[in-house]
Amino acid sequence: MLNSPTRRDVLKWTAAGALATALPFQAPAFARPAAGKQDKKRIPIALQLYSFRDIKDIDVVLKNTADLGFEGAEFAGYGKYANDAAGLKKKLDELGLKAAGTHIGAGNFVGDALKKTIEFHKTIGCKFLIVPGDGRFTKADQSKEYADFMNKTAEALKPEGLFTGHHNHTGEFAKSTEGDKTYWDLFAERTNKDVVLQQDMGHTMAAGLDPTAIVRKFPGRIKSTHIKNRPAKATGKKPFVGEDNFDWKGYITACYEVGGTEWFTIEQEEYDGKTSVEGTKISMDAFKAILKDMGK
Repeated sequence: MLNSPTRRDVLKWTAAGALATALPFQAPAFARPAAGKQDKKRIPIALQLYSFRDIKDIDVVLKNTADLGFEGAEFAGYGKYANDAAGLKKKLDELGLKAAGTHIGAGNFVGDALKKTIEFHKTIGCKFLIVPGDGRFTKADQSKEYADFMNKTAEALKPEGLFTGHHNHTGEFAKSTEGDKTYWDLFAERTNKDVVLQQDMGHTMAAGLDPTAIVRKFPGRIKSTHIKNRPAKATGKKPFVGEDNFDWKGYITACYEVGGTEWFTIEQEEYDGKTSVEGTKISMDAFKAILKDMGK
């Protein structure tokens, strides 16, 4: 992506910092029933643009995304379009892409920044404004404060047709100080159904948990999910979708049946010696093949 913070930098952000303009870039989604059995409307595929973080020109990033057959882009910053929502929407339209969502610091929902955040994302058609990490999440004395903050943010965004939520890494599944519950469990309990639980299935697996069980445990909450293998660095396995023994069909079925899922978002963080585009194409082709085999 552009000259932007690394993923590690993003995770250090807290509610006091992190403006969207400081990040790379992201994208949108479609409406779907919130919980229980949902209709069979096809779930489209987006790319988390962090996957192309080695490419510094956002226009090239977006073109590569479209050329690989993705329908949407999930941003983690906006490059030269940081103050040009209309220009970004025009570029997306030219390429036939939707804004599937964005990763954005919680500070963008505070005070005067909230209005700007709403205006920008409504202009580009970006429905899901997801926080990719917040230091309060796993702090016993601050986790409830963060959940309350996200509830209030969701309430402010809902009339505008927008949603907020949280994206997991492994830390969110640490045991809390409240019995056997993880901090992810507490966040889910403390937030209402309008707060998205964006599951990154690779990180969920890396934490030793079953992503499919998470979808079924929190019906209607997984409106957006990151599709990827568990980190290859930690397992020694290939980093591409399908090159493991995970039950991908079971996960996809859960997303369709109970997840409320509106976007499958591929994120390619490791490339096994290939270019970012080559590596991403391997995962995209494999995921589409799985979907085709399922008749999706």
